Amino acid sequence: MNMLVDGYINAMINIKYIKLVCLFFYITFLILCFICSMIITQNLLKHYNASPSFCMIQQKKNILNHNKNFILFLNFLFSQKNMYNYKLKSFSESETLDYGITFKILKNISIKNFEPAWTFQFRNKSLNYFSKMNRPAWSECSFVVNDFSKMIFYSAILKSKNLFKKSIDNNTTDSDTKTAVDLVVDSISIETSFQRELSKHGVIFVNLSSSIKNFPDLISNFLGGIVSNRDNYYAALNSAVFSEGSFVYIPKNLICPLDLSTYFRINGNVIGQFERTLIIAENNSKVSYLEGCTAPFYSTNQLHAAVVELLTFKNAIIKYSTVQNWYPGDVNGIGGIYNFVTKRGLCLGDFSKISWTQVETGSSLTWKYPSVILKGLKSAGEFYSIAITKLLQKADTGSKMIHIGCKTSSKIVSKGLSLENSNNCYRGLVYVHNNSKKSRNNTQCDSILFGQSSSANTYPYIIIKDSSAWLEHEASVAKVEDDQLFFLQQRGLTIEESLNLILGGFCKDVVEELPFEFLTEVNELMNATLFNKIG
Repeated sequence: MNMLVDGYINAMINIKYIKLVCLFFYITFLILCFICSMIITQNLLKHYNASPSFCMIQQKKNILNHNKNFILFLNFLFSQKNMYNYKLKSFSESETLDYGITFKILKNISIKNFEPAWTFQFRNKSLNYFSKMNRPAWSECSFVVNDFSKMIFYSAILKSKNLFKKSIDNNTTDSDTKTAVDLVVDSISIETSFQRELSKHGVIFVNLSSSIKNFPDLISNFLGGIVSNRDNYYAALNSAVFSEGSFVYIPKNLICPLDLSTYFRINGNVIGQFERTLIIAENNSKVSYLEGCTAPFYSTNQLHAAVVELLTFKNAIIKYSTVQNWYPGDVNGIGGIYNFVTKRGLCLGDFSKISWTQVETGSSLTWKYPSVILKGLKSAGEFYSIAITKLLQKADTGSKMIHIGCKTSSKIVSKGLSLENSNNCYRGLVYVHNNSKKSRNNTQCDSILFGQSSSANTYPYIIIKDSSAWLEHEASVAKVEDDQLFFLQQRGLTIEESLNLILGGFCKDVVEELPFEFLTEVNELMNATLFNKIG
């Protein structure tokens, strides 16, 4: 019996020792796992340029703690990279008229452009209308009013010994680009490419002053027909002092073989640019028109007041795309372009279509509302826009869709991005006439705020006078969330790459509508604008 008890006790002691040994190995295993995890964590943090002692929990705490480190990083980034790539001035000899706007100035502009008598009469009437109008005061965007008595309304760069012509010849005579370009600097057109090739197809693509002399019947019939010289304050000013622009005529049953493009450049510091563009598309025709613009930087505010008129006949299509990169001013709001533009299209023919696509990144103040009057049966209008503001920029943009014909349709997609202390506003009008039956509209305006003092506003105006119309409107305002940035950063993306991913998806619907020729440029421009490499 004693032997059995002793055996039992010895067995229990052996089991106890076995448990202690197992516990020892288990604790050792845990210590080894902890050491390995620390080594792996340190290597991962080193891979992402982080401090070895900077753990994940502390990283998330710092990012979510009012985002202070991130804001400091952006402030440093903004202060170091507030650059505008088009700021260099072109010191070319030019001929200018006197300051101010008078009937004598208008007469001299007509003489310089060798215009017929009816053009001078059009200018005179426009100046009369302009002198009776009051400056617009409805916008919430305050600004320093231009003193027209201290502004030059005509400046012509002397073409002899001019490098602009050489530049455009070198860059736009390659037929592989499939784009004809008209270069306008200040008040004159320097050169227009591919005119001979386009003329073989019956396409007219010339600067406006040449079209007035060579195609007086076309111009006199359509100039001011869509945007009249009494339409608004700045349209009346443009009608009085317009000096250049582009004229496009697409004959019947023709798809324009080349994309057409105009590049506008303001070169002087007290010079206003007042170009006027007129595009006419006959029955069953189609054309794509591209527009770009830049300006050097000055401490004064230059004025850009343009007018664009589009006209489509039966089954015709005009696609008008703009990348606007005027100088936006500095970090203190000094300088920059006042961009007051009137753009309007008329779908006169049945089944016709006009599409506006724009990317707005520059100018200190923008008023711009591309519009479409839908008069033809089943005519269609589209508006796609990206407006990016930063520093102290103010953008008041949007669109107007006027439904007059039956079964017309329109679509508005507006994307606004407000950075730093900027103000971004969408202002749109959808009007359905009582004679417009079964018309449709879809409006989508979204905004993202990315800055403690940035703001975004939406002012939709919807007027429906026929019960058969179908209208949809949706709007949203959001912020770039901290947890989104944190999530992407934990997957190896930098802050810049994370923002690119978020905002690229936000603007996707508009970018897809841009012509192929603009895609690379717009992508680089948007990326650089977000990080202040370009204004």
